[in-house]
Amino acid sequence: MLDGYKVKYYPFRLLFYILVLNVMGVLVISSATDGDRGMVAKQIFGIVLGLVLVVFISFIHYRKIMELMWVVYGICIILLLAVLVFGYSPEGAGAIRWIKVPIIGQLQPSEIVKIGMILFIASFLGKHQEDVDRISFLIVFAAVAAIPCFLILKEPDLSTTIVVFIMILSMLFVSGISYRWVLGSLAFIIPSAAIFIFLLRSNVVPFLRGYQANRILGWIYPDKYADINVQQDNSIMAISSGQLMGKGLNNNTFASVKNGNFVSQDQTDFIFAVIGEELGFIGSMVVIVLFALIVIECFRLASKAKDLEGKLVCVGFAVLVGFQSFTNISVATGLFPNTGLPLPFISYGVSSLLSLYLGVGLVASVAVRQGKN
Repeated sequence: MLDGYKVKYYPFRLLFYILVLNVMGVLVISSATDGDRGMVAKQIFGIVLGLVLVVFISFIHYRKIMELMWVVYGICIILLLAVLVFGYSPEGAGAIRWIKVPIIGQLQPSEIVKIGMILFIASFLGKHQEDVDRISFLIVFAAVAAIPCFLILKEPDLSTTIVVFIMILSMLFVSGISYRWVLGSLAFIIPSAAIFIFLLRSNVVPFLRGYQANRILGWIYPDKYADINVQQDNSIMAISSGQLMGKGLNNNTFASVKNGNFVSQDQTDFIFAVIGEELGFIGSMVVIVLFALIVIECFRLASKAKDLEGKLVCVGFAVLVGFQSFTNISVATGLFPNTGLPLPFISYGVSSLLSLYLGVGLVASVAVRQGKN
């Protein structure tokens, strides 16, 4: 269990960056919910339980966990199927992405699946490192990776589907796939984007719901779809109103983004609007820098991993945190179309928090076993 474990390599810096984000998250959640003790207590419970998970998982050699790759993959598929069969939508959520679980309460399986897919893809590519350029392998890889993406898309959850897709592609790139495939993919994607926009305007994109298509069109043509961008416009105004130092936590002005009900889910999807308004430009930049440091630290640990599997775990987690945080902040600032993604380690949600800490535990397991045994 402690095979190759070296305490001196424990990623304490990574944990420090994450805990600072957690503390900021708890403070902002408390402010956004007018001091709702129940929500704050659940978030703190998630943080404490998450830290316990990190310590426990770090004790287990990540390669031992990867021996269960197909079990992990099967659990991911079962959880996603459970959403389609037994899923429900909490009040105000607007999508069926949760299932009820004893003791925990509600669980969002797609959050757990993100980490499960990091583990599975790292193991799968590690076992087939010599085959990554073969078209027969890539067809099988695409099929295996597409199944959970398709099930997440069916919930519907386009934003999480994109996050998982980008994460998997990044891991495939790091595994050593030839640049011929990369350049060929770009040559296909660029014209496809133009075709996609044309089909979108004609409302004939089969995998998009009406509101999803409208959000994208509202982002591309803001003047023609002004009503679609109301929440994002309010979010941008809230962030700009914070100026340099912010209005301060727990401010009670009616014009604030939380008290005026200018955005929905301000403790989750639009929590960065609250950060910008109450902590200002300085607080916002602290959050962005911390996310950058987490990504850099994960890449640094990836460079020190002793095998491809360990490297892919660190890269996959770095891309997950980096891309998801970038997307959440981009939505709040109007750079991306409106979509529902939590801000990692800050937004309210025990499912998201625990799944991220599972990922941190895997990264820690890789970190403490860097170098030669």
